[in-house]
Amino acid sequence: MKTSAAHGFVNQVLAYTLVGIGLTSSIGVGAVWMREQISFTANANKVLEARIADLTRRCEETTAAIAQEQDATVLLQRNTLWNLGLVPPAEGQVQRVTEDPTERLAAKRSRGIERETAAAGTVSFRVAEQP
Repeated sequence: MKTSAAHGFVNQVLAYTLVGIGLTSSIGVGAVWMREQISFTANANKVLEARIADLTRRCEETTAAIAQEQDATVLLQRNTLWNLGLVPPAEGQVQRVTEDPTERLAAKRSRGIERETAAAGTVSFRVAEQP
C-alpha cells in the first residue's frame, strides 16, 4: 500500500490542526483558571478590607469610650458616686518628665542590661584559711 503525497499532506495538516486545537483549548482553560484565581483573590481582599474596617471602627469606638471615661468631670462624679474619697495629688507628689519618653525608657532599659551583664561577669569566692 503506497501513500500518495496528497494523503501524507492531509495527515500532516490534520495533525497540526489537532495540535493547534489542543494548544488553543489549553490556553483557554488556563485563562479561565487565571480569572477564577483573580476572582478568588479579589473576594478574599474584600473580606480582609471589611474586617480591617470593622476593627478600625471598634478601635475608634473604644478610644472614644476611654476618652469619655477619662474626662475630669466623669472621674469626679464616679468618685462621689462610689464614695472613694480620692483627692487630687499635691504638687509635691507630681513628678514632671520633660525628656522624650521613648529615649528615657530606652536609656533605662540599657542601664538594666548593663547591670545584668556586670553582675553576670563578676565572680566572687572565698579562700579558706589553713590552720
